[in-house]
Amino acid sequence: MPSSDTANRSYAAAHFGLELGDKGTQDVGLFRSIEGGGIRSDVMMYQHGGTYDRWRQLGKPKFEDIKLQVGMSMSYPFYDWIKKFFTGECDRKNGAIVAADFYYNERARRTFSEAMIKELTFPKLDGQDKNPAYMTVAMSVEDIVFEKGSGAKLPAVTGFDAQKLWTACNFSFSLDSFEAACKRVSKIDSFTVKQTVIEHNVGGRRGAIKLPSQVDFPNIVFYIPEADAQPFFDEYMQRGGRGEQGPGHNGTLVTFDNSRKQLFSLQFFGANICNVAPDKSDSSSEEIKMVKVELYTERMTFEYAGASGNVVV
Repeated sequence: MPSSDTANRSYAAAHFGLELGDKGTQDVGLFRSIEGGGIRSDVMMYQHGGTYDRWRQLGKPKFEDIKLQVGMSMSYPFYDWIKKFFTGECDRKNGAIVAADFYYNERARRTFSEAMIKELTFPKLDGQDKNPAYMTVAMSVEDIVFEKGSGAKLPAVTGFDAQKLWTACNFSFSLDSFEAACKRVSKIDSFTVKQTVIEHNVGGRRGAIKLPSQVDFPNIVFYIPEADAQPFFDEYMQRGGRGEQGPGHNGTLVTFDNSRKQLFSLQFFGANICNVAPDKSDSSSEEIKMVKVELYTERMTFEYAGASGNVVV
């Protein structure tokens, strides 16, 4: 019987890594999942005159976005990259997606270049949800090259405990002028910060050059007991009902671990109430009556606390 070729054996998708920087010069850390990073081309069809013959040809390559699902175990350069994304600073990075077998031997590599953050999705936060929370980061890249793995072992995987530091129930939410009313915020819906990417085709270049545009900050939706909602009803009737003008509000969303140590904070500016909706009333329900409050925001900033995070009280 012919001997089996170990190098060509199939391998599980559970072992992988991400490198940022040329030839993996930056340690990124542990993340939950990664997807995307494929290449596709549209098919162009030609037909001459009245003949029935048709010719097909591949068009320009299109490189798919790479999506990462990350927790709190990434290295500082990665969170600093997110911080720059919120300020509109275009920080491009090269790197690679590395696939490994059961023994952590490198089997395949996808090297990408000129990557920039395109979207960042925050998960739903709920005071009753004790499961780990993860952010989804989408990167837009200009070029991807598929390469055979070198067979070298991946660096030792660390940070499994840090990956689960952030749980969906550990957060605090505050809004200027509504400090007392926000003490019992029980839930915050998921939201996505987006940056429009413009594709620019130049001369005979096969791939498009990708340029950043403005950053679009989403609305924030949170839920409070109806017993605490009267200040929000009054504010909305003053601004939305009677049309009185006034300055926007600033606020902060802080996440922390089980020991009340801060993980990161998200500050938003120029916020105002655009929707206040009481929950459905049902005579057979024994749940606390809640009110949904929606804020629009003009600007947001992201700050990673790191190893020296403050204790939240």
